[in-house]
Amino acid sequence: MNRRSILRLTAAGALAPLAMPRVASAQSGAWPTRGSIRLIAQFPPGGLVDTVSRLMAPALSQALSQTVVVENRAGAGGVIGTDFVAKQPADGYTLLVSHASVHVFSTATMPTLPFHPINDFTHMGMLVEASNVLLVKAESPYRTLDQYLTAARTRPVRYGSSGIGSAPHLLGAMLTGAANAPNLDHVPYRGSAPAMQDLMANQIESLIDPITTNVQLLKDGVLRALAVSTPQRLPAFPNIPTFAELGYPKLTSAQWLGLSAPKNLPAPIAERLTALIPTLLARPELMTRFEELQTLPRTPSLLGADFVRVMQEQITEWTAVARQYNIVVT
Repeated sequence: MNRRSILRLTAAGALAPLAMPRVASAQSGAWPTRGSIRLIAQFPPGGLVDTVSRLMAPALSQALSQTVVVENRAGAGGVIGTDFVAKQPADGYTLLVSHASVHVFSTATMPTLPFHPINDFTHMGMLVEASNVLLVKAESPYRTLDQYLTAARTRPVRYGSSGIGSAPHLLGAMLTGAANAPNLDHVPYRGSAPAMQDLMANQIESLIDPITTNVQLLKDGVLRALAVSTPQRLPAFPNIPTFAELGYPKLTSAQWLGLSAPKNLPAPIAERLTALIPTLLARPELMTRFEELQTLPRTPSLLGADFVRVMQEQITEWTAVARQYNIVVT
């Protein structure tokens, strides 16, 4: 994969202020009129991005009267699929379910990327957000976060994540430092699925992961969540305490998914897709599934320039965290 360097991002923010990526002022012909639209999911099947992509595709198909096909292009923590989209024609036939894991966390931890997270895309808006949870098996001796951290102060306790520089990794690093638990050891995986396999096989003691793909395991009592990264407790899981209420207020974050396309997407296409987002997210069948997955849209929707602004703020915030804990992906 050809790589071109981008500016090293700093906590002060190296990204130039932008309202919205440039879009072409004119569009030649109607859209969509030919073939199918590809919706790129940059992570393997079964994870958060794939799950949300497969919920959004039929809704987009119906709204646009055009077939929308989910295409998984996984690898390098989502960078490969994201880079693929950045280099496609800006014709509206290749869209991306963009992910904070790449546009924020990879940007914060990787000195170079083959794309600029804002300038090389047209970002229409945020779709949903998913909180992260610290998970152990139901039979784990750790029933509370305090028990878990007490153990990690005296002996190795391993936590898995979906990869080096991922949101779960950074949350784990923050917890390690804030709790003074030097034996809390990070074990990176290539995605959540293999990490879960090792958790169930007792190869690791815990896992930090988006709640989305773990809801049923929590409901079935297979897993126990020691803490969740939302500001308040989740209505569906009122017994799971937040990191904040347990004394770790900085461990409050969510991983968002958005709808994006290559830069210079013609303005009429960008405007149509942006306007569709709130309508699609309000559809009862989608809201029901999002509630089941505990992965919800913001209200009101975060669109266009506002979405880009939040992305820039998060890049600055998490770049500072990555520097503090010396997390660099090379």
